[in-house]
Amino acid sequence: MSNIDKAQKLELLKEILKKIKSGEDVERIKIEFGNLLREVSPLEIPLLEQQLVLEGFSVNDIIKLCDLHLNLFMDYLRGKELKDIPEGHPLDNLLKENNYILKQAELLGIYTGSLARATNNDVRRKILSELINILYDLKKIRVHYRKIQMLIFPYLERRGLEAIPRVLWSKEDGVIKKIREMIEYVEKLLEKETISEANVKKIVDDTTWLSKEIADIVFRENKILFPTIWELFSEGEWTVIHEIGEEIGYIVETNKNWKPSAKPIYPFEIDGTIPPEKYDKIPIHVRKMIGQFKPDKYQIRKENDIELDTGFLNREEIEGLFRALPLEITYANTDDRIRFYSSSIFHKGFIRTKTIVGRLLYYCHPPRLERYVKLVVEQLKRGDKPYREFWTRLGNRIIRVLIVPVNNKDGKQLGTVEIVEDLTDIINNPDEIKKKIVVL
Repeated sequence: MSNIDKAQKLELLKEILKKIKSGEDVERIKIEFGNLLREVSPLEIPLLEQQLVLEGFSVNDIIKLCDLHLNLFMDYLRGKELKDIPEGHPLDNLLKENNYILKQAELLGIYTGSLARATNNDVRRKILSELINILYDLKKIRVHYRKIQMLIFPYLERRGLEAIPRVLWSKEDGVIKKIREMIEYVEKLLEKETISEANVKKIVDDTTWLSKEIADIVFRENKILFPTIWELFSEGEWTVIHEIGEEIGYIVETNKNWKPSAKPIYPFEIDGTIPPEKYDKIPIHVRKMIGQFKPDKYQIRKENDIELDTGFLNREEIEGLFRALPLEITYANTDDRIRFYSSSIFHKGFIRTKTIVGRLLYYCHPPRLERYVKLVVEQLKRGDKPYREFWTRLGNRIIRVLIVPVNNKDGKQLGTVEIVEDLTDIINNPDEIKKKIVVL
């Protein structure tokens, strides 16, 4: 709990700003004000910095203060529970992303203060140009949130800790939506000649909420979510998070030195029961949830399943899935012999029957096209092109045909697939389709 009130915190920041402006050594400022500055939480700093701008302090000086505060607050944000994380570990990378995200949230608050103080239209326009650059940069935040949502939440849900994912995802979704709305609003505003007081008020209100909400999510992750998963997750679970996290990518530079030593363990493979000896080692907010929800013991792997790289299916499911796809495929092996074709419940493409299985792919086309189809397949086998696309008509239907090489995960060629899609409704009714678009 903080021992100093908001007014005292504001005066503290003013005093530090004066010392920064006078050129005093930053390290000396850290020593002199370190303990007091740590009293200013990430949730308060955007609003306090915004107030400083309103009182006439320069944006550049406040940005220096922002850097100093983040540097000092990093220890608090990590906390004693997260002290021994190896550099390059996925959790280390997520923490570094949060440092970056928090810095952007603070910058947002600083420029919001400048905008609230500006009365000149040209000055407002200049500040909005800076603001929209920060908002564009903040769009990267989705990459951070997706790693949390897709890689961490499934392990918590398996353990019965469903409340954390539901709350955090709702807050993250609100942030993403607000960033998108604000970019659209500011872009339209910059096209206008005059930026009104009402426009400024809306932006100030929205950016104030946004910077505070982003800081709140950082706080919840660093002080509740991350200490919990650091205590509960096994190295096998971190192996999965590491491997897929690298595929998704990070929004900051990361150290690549950390290498997991355990084999990957996916959420569906863990028992989900939290051992009693772990209770006292996780944050009290999470401890209270244990017992409220039962671990998820559902066994997804069934007898007679085919194990694929991306999950499990049985024969009946595979055949049903192919029928449910809004496209049809014809697959030929490296000898150009057809091994498989699918039939869709949607619009039919070209007529195919089981009698084509074993037939040469070229012979499934009119003789006038045989040579051309063979040429296309040879191009794909040589790697001249990643795929070929063709458009044709079938009666009054407009058909797209893709011919794509099929490779295993090591790049070895297995064959060729012809994908046929009926895109008539999309091409003939583009305006109607656009009306149905929902931004998720």
